[in-house]
Amino acid sequence: MAVEKILVVDDEPMIRKVMEEWLRAKRYSVHSAGDLATAERMLKADAFDLVFLDRKLPDGEGTDLLEMMHKLTNKPMVVIMTGLATLESAVAGLRFGAFDYLMKPFSKAEVELLVKRADTFNHVVRVNRLLTAALSDTSDVIGQSGVFKRLREVISKVAPTEATVLIQGENGTGKELVARSIYHESARRDAPFIKVNCAALPENLIESEFFGHEKGAFTGATERREGRFELAHGGTLLLDEVSEIPPHLQAKLLRVLQEREFERVGGNKTIKVDVRVLATTNRDILKSVEKGDFREDLYYRLNVFPIHVPALRERREDIVLLANNFLHKFARKHGISVTGFSDEALAALQAHPWPGNVRELQNTIERAVILSDADSPVEAGALGLNGAPPAPAVRQTAERPAPRKSAEPATEVQPLHELEKQAILRALEHTGGNRTKAAELLGISIRTLRNKLKEYAVEVAEPAEV
Repeated sequence: MAVEKILVVDDEPMIRKVMEEWLRAKRYSVHSAGDLATAERMLKADAFDLVFLDRKLPDGEGTDLLEMMHKLTNKPMVVIMTGLATLESAVAGLRFGAFDYLMKPFSKAEVELLVKRADTFNHVVRVNRLLTAALSDTSDVIGQSGVFKRLREVISKVAPTEATVLIQGENGTGKELVARSIYHESARRDAPFIKVNCAALPENLIESEFFGHEKGAFTGATERREGRFELAHGGTLLLDEVSEIPPHLQAKLLRVLQEREFERVGGNKTIKVDVRVLATTNRDILKSVEKGDFREDLYYRLNVFPIHVPALRERREDIVLLANNFLHKFARKHGISVTGFSDEALAALQAHPWPGNVRELQNTIERAVILSDADSPVEAGALGLNGAPPAPAVRQTAERPAPRKSAEPATEVQPLHELEKQAILRALEHTGGNRTKAAELLGISIRTLRNKLKEYAVEVAEPAEV
C-alpha cells in the first residue's frame, strides 16, 4: 500500500530499462537516472517511496547519495544494487541506512519480492506512528450486572466475524472500549487498529483524513499523505461519532464500505483496501435519517450488526465496582494511598443519576482521590455530586457538613434529556460560559456541545476577552 513511486539509479541503460518494465507492469510509477547528479535533482524535486541505487556510479559512490537522502523531509527506502565483488561495501551501505541490497545479476522475482517487503515494512512504520499512543490505553469494559453480561455475550459473538458493527450509546458509556474489545477478540487483533474521530475533524479536512491526499491537492498539501482507510489496510478502522460526518462525504464513505476502494484527494489512482469497519454514535441515527441529515443507505450499510451500550443508570449494580476500579487506578497514578470510600460516599455514588455515565464517574473519582487525605477513605464531600463543588478532605474534616444531604436519592425521576441539559448548563456555569472548556469537562467534542445547545435551544454568550 505504501510504495508507489520508485527511482532506479544505475549507469547501465539496459538495467534501467528492464527494471522500469518490470515495475510498471506491477502498476508502480517508475523513474530512472544514470548518475548521482541527475538522481539528486530528481529526489529534491519529487518524493519517492523507494530507490534502487547502484553502488558504483560514474560521478561517485552510491553511499554519497544515501547520505544526502537522510536530509530529505520524506526519506525514501533505499536498496543498494551491487555485484559480488562489492558485496562487502553493499553490506556497509546498510549501516548508512539502506533497507536492503540486491546482488547482480538479479531476477524479476527477486525485485518484486524486495518491493513487496519494502511495501509491508513502510506500511507498518507509518501505522505504528499513528496507533502506538492510541493502543496504550488497555482499559477494558468492566461490569457484573445482568445487562452488562448480555453486552459481553454480544461482543463475544460478533468479534470473530467480519461484520460491520454500529455501536450506539450515550456520551461516556464506553463505546470506544466496546470497539477495542471487538478488535482484541477478532482475527485481526495483530493487524492495525486505526481510530478517526469524525466529530473532532474540521469539515474541510475530514476527506483528507479518511482517504489521504496527493502533493499539491490543496493549499498546504506539501507532500503525499495516506488516509486512515489506507493505514488500516488488513486491520480495523473505528469511525468514532460517525453521525457527525458531513452530508457531502457520506456518499464517498458509502462507496468505500461497498466497494472497498477510493481515490486520494487530488489523485486519480484507485486504491483498494481490506478493512473491517466499526462505528460509534451517541445519536439516534434513524432520526437523523428522517431529517435528511444522514443517508439511509449509509445507515443500513453501517448497521449490519447493531450494539447498544447501556447507560450507567441502566446498570447501577456496576457503579461501586467501577468506582473501586477507578479509585485504585488513580490512587496509583497520583501516589495517594486512599483506603476506599466512606459509607456516605458510597450512598452518594449510588444515588447520583450519572448523566455523563462512566466518563463522569471516572472524572469524579479522579478529582475525589486528589482532594482526599492519604490513608483515609474518600468522603462524600470530595465527590462534589448533586451540584455541590468538591470539597477537600481537610475542609470537610474541619467543618464536617452533613453528608446525608448529598446522599439522599431523588424523589422523582427526571427525563434523560433534562438531566443532560442540566449537566451542560452546570458545566457552562462552572467555566464561565467557555464552551471549549465546558466540552472538555463533559468529555465531549465542541461540535457535540454545539449540537446539544442547539437541540435544547440554549443560548449561551461566550465570555468577553480581557
